[in-house]
Amino acid sequence: MGKVFDRVNYPEDLKRLSQAELILLSSELREYVIKEITRIGGHLAASLGVVELTVAMHYAFNTPEDKIIWDVSHQAYIHKLLTGRKDRFHTIRMTDGLSGFCKIDESEYDAFGTGHASTSISAAVGMAIARDQLKKNHKVIAVIGDGALTGGLAFEAMNHAGSIKTDMIVILNDNMMSISSNVGAISKHLTDLISNPLYNKVKGEIWDALGRFQRIGEKVRQRVSKLEEGIKTILVPGHFFESLGFRYFGPIDGHDLPRLLKLFQDIKTLKGPILIHALTRKGKGMIRNEQDIETYKSDANKYHAVNPPISKDEKVEPQPASAPTFTEIFGRALVEICRENKKVVGITAAMADGTGLKFLAESMPERFYDVGIAESHAVTMAAGMGLNGLKPVVAIYSSFMQRAYDQLIHDVALQKIPVVFVLDRAGLVGADGPTHHGTFDLSYLRCVPHLTVMAPKDENELRNMLYTAVHLNVPVAIRIPRGQGSGENVSGSFSLIESGKSEMLRQGSGVALMAIGSMVLPAVKTADILKKSDIHATVVNARFVKPLDGEMIFNLIQQHDLIVTLEENVLMGGFGSAVMEMVSSQEFQERYQNRDEHLSDKIARLSIRRFGLPDYFIEHGENSILYQRLGLDAESVARTIEETVFHRHGIKALFESPSSPKTANIAKK
Repeated sequence: MGKVFDRVNYPEDLKRLSQAELILLSSELREYVIKEITRIGGHLAASLGVVELTVAMHYAFNTPEDKIIWDVSHQAYIHKLLTGRKDRFHTIRMTDGLSGFCKIDESEYDAFGTGHASTSISAAVGMAIARDQLKKNHKVIAVIGDGALTGGLAFEAMNHAGSIKTDMIVILNDNMMSISSNVGAISKHLTDLISNPLYNKVKGEIWDALGRFQRIGEKVRQRVSKLEEGIKTILVPGHFFESLGFRYFGPIDGHDLPRLLKLFQDIKTLKGPILIHALTRKGKGMIRNEQDIETYKSDANKYHAVNPPISKDEKVEPQPASAPTFTEIFGRALVEICRENKKVVGITAAMADGTGLKFLAESMPERFYDVGIAESHAVTMAAGMGLNGLKPVVAIYSSFMQRAYDQLIHDVALQKIPVVFVLDRAGLVGADGPTHHGTFDLSYLRCVPHLTVMAPKDENELRNMLYTAVHLNVPVAIRIPRGQGSGENVSGSFSLIESGKSEMLRQGSGVALMAIGSMVLPAVKTADILKKSDIHATVVNARFVKPLDGEMIFNLIQQHDLIVTLEENVLMGGFGSAVMEMVSSQEFQERYQNRDEHLSDKIARLSIRRFGLPDYFIEHGENSILYQRLGLDAESVARTIEETVFHRHGIKALFESPSSPKTANIAKK
């Protein structure tokens, strides 16, 4: 007989297996995920920790009619394998392959799309209310990790669920690195007792009977409640959840499959909000002994994810072997600045490694603050710091910063508090896909009053922008891309950058390429390609989206009738939009009219061609392939500019050598 795994494709297949076969299946699933993910790359440790939990849920509940909502869904790989996607699992996080997260349009078993933390309980409450309103009777189960439970949204949802008493189940996946001592004989006995159908039936009948005795019944009820509450407070870490209105079960060993199956079966008929506290081991199967546990504790990212090999279809620009990432450059620069300025502090929302703040945490822990998965709190806390003499630098992923937008506007910008935001993972981030692409920040930032917004072209410019931001007495946002820099030799000193001042990189005529951040070096490469066709383009590093360099734009209008903007942000409301708005504004024309009486005519003849991201969510995949598909690689941009030049102006208008063979070839095309 083959492996049990070979016989399981959908949840209904689980229900044909014996308990022994389910245990064997769990082992096979764990081995399969380790083998595949270490080969192709992906988030590994979280899914290894919930193997038995996932098998038990799909066995006990009737999915997809019963709804399972995974928080973040780094932990949902086993769920994907058990819900009809086994044959495509090898494509996970690859271009045109399975998403690394749950997606409602990928499978009917994915009840809710998740990529950011702390959303599952809120979604589950909404689904439970909808079920009740529509007179249906399916189960709603939210699976949330202990890390995601630090997010305030989770507690807002639990507070509401407890108040309305709707039927729902929350499974707290507490993936500490060792099974807690609370999972002992007393706790096991108590969990078995309070989940047992007979216990709950007798308890309910006694409770109802006590209510019939008007004089003494209520007093006895109160004393029974206090007794039960007192026992749970001593023996079980669930009193807090019960104070929110949840019936608490646990803690239970999340790898003890028979106990999980029994517990799920016992609680299926219970009413009201229920919380199951399951203790699991993140990375189980990879972490085999105490030495591995200590390694994990000292390096939390070691088992969190593994990097995939480079795709054979991916064109990779040659990089110096030692080229650091923008994240590392920022992190080390912040440490240098903190040594110079005792008022500077660093803040992260559970992403010390991902944002580069680990360097500050290691060298100056007293200047480092990790607030957990609580971006909103991080921003308002920074506002309080900035208003009282400190210089807070808040490092958050671009897409995660969206969660604190109200705090950015109301608590920081409105009050003009000098907080520095460093938004990592700006632009496309590859395999993590649309929930993590940082494609909206230029648009949502540049509309905020009092906020300065900039993006560096390389490592040294990032250092100088950070140094400048700390010295500006206004709120500042700096966006940086994921991955390596260009390999620039990093200067040992800092320089201030004049606010709103762009940089001329190459002087040409006719066509001007004006780029921001990660698109500056591609703009230079585009100019090199255009030069082969005798188009000698000007290249400008904008540096600032807000304030925009009006002086540079005025000068470009004098010598060019095609301005091309390049950005790794949505076109709607982004950098290109800012340029167009400035050029067409009455304020701009009035400001420069006295320096050029023909300015209005030149603007009328001017074309502005924007390159950026389209008005739809971009799927996951290798960045180089995504750039090609979106027409953002240098070759595609150059080809489009050539077509634009020929179509609008004719060859002679913009080519320095209209009779050259290359020009003639383009004319034939």
